[in-house]
Amino acid sequence: MAKILVVDDSAVDRRIAASLLGKGTVLTVETAENGLAALDFIARWQPDLIVTDLQMPELDGLGLIQAVRTRYPRVPVILMTAHGSEELAVEALEAGAASYVPKSQLPVKLVDTVEQVLALSQANRGIEHLAGSLMLAEFTLLLGNDAALIDPLVDAVQQLIERTEFCDPTTRLRIGVALEEALLNAIYRGNLEVGAEELQEERARLLQGDGASLIEQRRNQPPYRDRKTLVRISLTRDEARFTVRDEGPGFDVTPVAKADDPAAITREGGRGLVLMRTFMDEVSYNAAGNEVTMIKRRTLGNGYHAGH
Repeated sequence: MAKILVVDDSAVDRRIAASLLGKGTVLTVETAENGLAALDFIARWQPDLIVTDLQMPELDGLGLIQAVRTRYPRVPVILMTAHGSEELAVEALEAGAASYVPKSQLPVKLVDTVEQVLALSQANRGIEHLAGSLMLAEFTLLLGNDAALIDPLVDAVQQLIERTEFCDPTTRLRIGVALEEALLNAIYRGNLEVGAEELQEERARLLQGDGASLIEQRRNQPPYRDRKTLVRISLTRDEARFTVRDEGPGFDVTPVAKADDPAAITREGGRGLVLMRTFMDEVSYNAAGNEVTMIKRRTLGNGYHAGH
């Protein structure tokens, strides 16, 4: 049973987040009122994942993330972001946070995000020693529109990265998050053409046990059912390169050049792109807007690029 620590100076927000995580899950949830209290609790309780607010007294979320990355590099941290904290949120993502959820969307996205990051984090701990001999790995996959295929693929990539000394555990987890976001976008937003608002409604139905009707319908309807996602992956000891292409209509890539603007976090459909651009060194799209290429380069032992 995974242990989750929720950190927020607002007692009401702590209760809301803890209640959401405890309802219908097998998670054990504890809370702390600020970053200093959280660090004391982490040392005693050793949680598997931390969910934290950004703006707190004593030690804020950014300071907590930096401390956790230094002292407990295998424990991922997820942000809860309030409106108006976009710049701090991006700074925290760059400092080592694994993901984020806007507080306005906690009921819909918090549990999904925690389970996603937990699955990626736990997969990192069962690695084959053979990966330590890796010099070059290249493979191409053609995936159907089944999201169940994503986790095994991301797990395999992280296992290959683990023993190459390519990056630290936090960076490896963030690579997994970025790849998963790209694959989810390709399947849902690309091949099945499910918009951001529709996808949010589908997730709400799933949480209520009503089933994802629109997604299931499109999986069985032309032209959606026949579309595939092409994935090309190249891993060396110095660089990881991922190309994901769907067969959907694509989108206008012009605004993407400004997607590193912190305000993109709160724009419809901007969350996945912000995570990809923050966690990878390069993210680019083809002209049609149905193919993304992401590059991550080797980091030093302290988790930062040479020259930073």
